[in-house]
Amino acid sequence: MSDNKTVNKRLESTKEYIDALQDKYSKLCVVRVDLGYKKPHSDSIVLDDANNDFNRMLNNRRGKPSVFKDQVGYMCLKEYTEDKGVHLHTVFIYDGNKVQKDAHMGDKIGEYWKELTDGKGSHFNCNRKKYKHKGVGMLHHSDTDKREILDEYVTSYLCKTDEEQDLAPVKSNSKDRAFVRGIMPKSKSKTGRPRNK
Repeated sequence: MSDNKTVNKRLESTKEYIDALQDKYSKLCVVRVDLGYKKPHSDSIVLDDANNDFNRMLNNRRGKPSVFKDQVGYMCLKEYTEDKGVHLHTVFIYDGNKVQKDAHMGDKIGEYWKELTDGKGSHFNCNRKKYKHKGVGMLHHSDTDKREILDEYVTSYLCKTDEEQDLAPVKSNSKDRAFVRGIMPKSKSKTGRPRNK
């Protein structure tokens, strides 16, 4: 499958994933945090290390209710550049009826990443940045404009492939995927909520 077809397939299935979350929850709180490693640690971190740290974060969610209690989905793009080393562009999605403070939640995720990596981790909380097109934060089910921004500027970025940021130099397992996301939620009903196309 060509890179283009892979990206399109990934993007379409990820949009369906967000559709399914929106069908289940009337509001979603979308938190984007970039996770990486401080110098000099970033020079020696390989993909396996980052995968282990990220998987520990996902596996520990039950033990960290202050950070993950109302989290309902996630997306993660793993990248490598010589400058930054291995880093992860992550989006954590929360039930917006229970979590309203998106920037505060981004800080908590970053703090937990630092704790999990024994102080080697660094983070950038995108929810604290003022973007012209802000696809993160509170997403109401009826807000089709914001959803479009999320798809166009956030989801499509996470679903891209880029040779320059190829994982090959830090990859030991050929089956490792650059992009991962949560499991498709089960639909509440067969009909679902009507959507504006």
